[in-house]
Amino acid sequence: MPHYIALIHKDADSCYGVSFPDVPGVIAAGDSIDEAMQHAAEVLEFAAEDWENRDGSKRFPSPRSIDELRADKEFQKGAADAVVAAVPFHAKAEAAE
Repeated sequence: MPHYIALIHKDADSCYGVSFPDVPGVIAAGDSIDEAMQHAAEVLEFAAEDWENRDGSKRFPSPRSIDELRADKEFQKGAADAVVAAVPFHAKAEAAE
């Protein structure tokens, strides 16, 4: 089962926010880190069901490994003050290989 790497952020006056470096625009939130992670798995599955790229294709982005992400300067910047977690991907529409 594939996993997507997620970045979890928390500001002082907000809930926990989750984003996916490999799936731009897909975010989740929760009042606790457990709730945020549960919502993250749900929103990832939901996004895959009706995913459409800017060019009109339906191919859902493939997850990169943590090693690939660590080599990405944007990931390094976004992960600097975040908790990094792996979110399981249970969607029927599997990620592109």
